[in-house]
Order: sequence, then structure tokens, then C-alpha cells
Amino acid sequence: MHTLPTDLPVENTLRVTRRKLFGSSGIGIGSVALASLLAHDARPASTDTIARGIQGLPGLPHHAPTAKRVVMLWQGGGPSHVDLFDPKPELIARGGQDIPESVRGATRLSTMSSGYAKWPVVSPIKGFQKYGHCGIEMSQMLPHIGSIADEICLVRSMHTEAVNHAPGVTFFMTGAQVPGRPSMGAWMSYGLGCETEDLPAFVVMTSSDKAKTCGQLFFDYYWGSAFLPSRFQGVRFRNTGDPVPYLANPSGVSREARRALLDDMAVMNAAHLADYGDPEIDTRIAQYEMAYRMQTSVPDLVDFSSEPKHVLERYGPDVHVKGSFAYNCLIARRLLERGTRFVQLMHAGWDQHNNLFTQLEQQCKDTEGPSAALVQDLKERGMLSDTLVAWGGEFGRTPFGQGDPVKPNGRDHFGKAYSWWLAGGGVKPGHIYGQTDDFAWNITADPVHIHDMQATIMHLVGIDHTKLTFRYQGRQFRLTDVHGHVVKGILS
Repeated sequence: MHTLPTDLPVENTLRVTRRKLFGSSGIGIGSVALASLLAHDARPASTDTIARGIQGLPGLPHHAPTAKRVVMLWQGGGPSHVDLFDPKPELIARGGQDIPESVRGATRLSTMSSGYAKWPVVSPIKGFQKYGHCGIEMSQMLPHIGSIADEICLVRSMHTEAVNHAPGVTFFMTGAQVPGRPSMGAWMSYGLGCETEDLPAFVVMTSSDKAKTCGQLFFDYYWGSAFLPSRFQGVRFRNTGDPVPYLANPSGVSREARRALLDDMAVMNAAHLADYGDPEIDTRIAQYEMAYRMQTSVPDLVDFSSEPKHVLERYGPDVHVKGSFAYNCLIARRLLERGTRFVQLMHAGWDQHNNLFTQLEQQCKDTEGPSAALVQDLKERGMLSDTLVAWGGEFGRTPFGQGDPVKPNGRDHFGKAYSWWLAGGGVKPGHIYGQTDDFAWNITADPVHIHDMQATIMHLVGIDHTKLTFRYQGRQFRLTDVHGHVVKGILS
């Protein structure tokens, strides 16, 4: 098990004890001995901080990884597995009829639909077709994802206890439905470090559907570090203005002057760290240095002038719209190839409670093309084999309709069974894992819980999820809490 690599809490206790001794006792230690002890405590903090942030913890990875980096294409709101990924002829044949109680059982539903007296089947709004040599069936609304069918592993048996958005997102990102634990990207950065000094190990970007129909908010704790040192939290790139604020030097301050200022501040911070051992001082040093290096790395990152025309066209016209999902997908690829380990794209727009027949297809048009383009782009650059792409949301949607039972116009949240897909990084390409019953309601083979998917993603990057832990408030914490099993059936 892994705790803080320098056992800082123990060091803090020793420092405080020594200072109490030196401050309250006039005997026992001469000035020469005192100077020797304090010199032993002091260390080149800025250099050590940067090195430890890049290298990660000793002994990691636990095993040879198949993925060096991860991009999470988070589809906030709950993409409808019924309409997109899990074809069920029975839902077409029984359109408008109630789903039998024998199928529904005691499934937990949101308060918006748990008290319904009728459960009318809503058939998929578009047809399904087979894609690729593998013949995976997906919606006709997903032609671009269909074009990469031979690269993806489609998991049709995801399940979660969460029935509302914020707890559902928090559950996957941090391993608990209640905020207060480190996010997956923070755990990964803490354990494995980064492959670059010029960009953060963990970057987050957000976007939303054009019509702003999805009201979900993106909270900082979705990419936070909680009780891990805060330098492991995700760095959020903004949708407007500079991607990261305060990178530019103030008017009249040269880069050389800023370098001199940072050097002087590093000396003071190192002395402060030697005095108090606060790990947040490590963070302060590391963030100052990162900001300085990002002054040159970020402008190059967001400059698309070197991108071939056919690559830009593949991502679609929105690739030139800052803050769009397409723009963020291209930035993600550029971050990954420059050494960022974990990129988390969070897109809101999949919460079709009352606009299923208009907004779902529009949401697909906005996102499925850039998602496929990213996979194709990574493959062309020889990066897909060691980059894991994960696409999914906090839950799926109900097979029954929401609203007027005679003419429903939406679907509610549904965590009993839903679908994700993954590509690259050691997962089986052109493969379907898990299955549901004729109503896409109950899982009938190979269930994959949220904790299982977390464990599997960590396994692919070389981490044994049971061994990467952090001691906090008297217990060892890990991303998967005390649960989770690696899903070997999706590994290549």
C-alpha cells in the first residue's frame, strides 16, 4: 500500500516536537548541533517536488501497462442505451404497451417516475444497423462511431446504484456518491506522475449542447484531489479567453524577470517547507513552476495552424469553435501526444426528459463525429494501442416513456443497465461484452459495476486498484473503496 511518499505527517510531528524543545529548553543542544539538524531537514524543495510529480510513486506501475494515457469522453446527463447501443426488437413490437411488473421488479428509479401507474414502452426513435466487419449493431444516429466499430469494445451491461446526476457522476469519478474523495485522474497522477514538465498530468475541459437544454453543472470535485495533495487535482482549461488564467506576464514584466522572481520565491518556499513540512507548500512550488513553463507550451497547444486540413475536417466545423466538444477533442489529442496522462472531457446534453424526439439526434450530431475522429486520429499517429479512450455517462435512460403515458416525449434516468464503449489501450476491439433482457432493463450476462470499470481502467494503466491507497482520518482509502474487480472479458 502507498501513503505519502515522504511520510510528511510524521515529519511534521517531529518538527513540531523539536521546535517545542528548542523554544522551551535552554539546555541539551548546542547551536552547531541545531544547525546540523535543521540543515538535514531542509531539501531542494522545488527540484524534488518537480521530480516527484513527474516520476510518481516508487514501485508503480504495479505491472506492465497496456495504456500509457487515458482520455475520458464523459457524456453528462445519461445517454440512452435503448436508443443508441442496445437494440431490442421487443421494444419495437410492444411500443405503447406497459413493461410487465415481472421485468420491472423492485428497480430503484428517480422520484420523477418511481410513482408511475403506467410504464409504456417507447420504441427506439431511429433504426439500428450493423457496423464494421465485427457487425456491432448501433443506432443509425451514430454513423461515425459506427465507422470505428472494429476499434471499440461495447459494454452493454454497466450498472450503478445512482439515480440522479451529481451523485452518479461523483460515483464514477471518485468512487463514492458523496463528494470528498479524490477523482480518478488525481489518483492516476498521484501514482504514476506525468510524462512532461511543460503541461499538467491531468487536464479537464467542459462543453455543452448548443441549445443549452441540459441543466447539469460540472462541479470542481469531479476532478478534485480531495485529501491527496492538491497538485494532483485536474487543471481545468477555460472555454473563453486564455485556457488558463494568469499565465501571461503583467505589463512591463519580462520573462527573465519572472524567472528571477520565481527563483527567489522558491528559496523562501523551500525554507517554509523545511520549517513546517506542509505538503501544500510542495503544491505551491510545483504550480508556480508549471505556470512558468505553460507560458510557452499552452500557446503552441492551442495553435491549430500545423494541423492538416483533412484532420480538421474530420473533427467537423465546430473544431474551430472554442469550447465546443469538437474543439476539446482535438485539444485532447494534442495534450496526449505532448505527455499529459489523463484528459477528462465533460459534455452536458444527454438529459432528454421531455425532448427525446428532437434533442437526442442533435446531441449525436454534435458529439459522435468528434469522438470517432479522436479515435481515428490516435490510430493514425500510432497512439491508439497505448491510449485508452472511454465514452460513457453516469447512467442510461428508461425503456419506458416519461410524460403523458399516451404520448410520452422523453425518458427518465436509469442505472439498472446501460452501455459504454472503450477503444485502444488494451481492450478487445470489435467486441460486445454483456447483455440485457428483451426490454434492456435487467442484465442477463456479465454485469459491470461502476467499481469494476474503475478497477479495469486502473489495471490498463498498470495500477492494481487494491494497492494504490492513501491513509486519511485513520483508514486507507482507494478509488474503488472496498469493491471492484477487473473485467478480464474486455481485455485484449
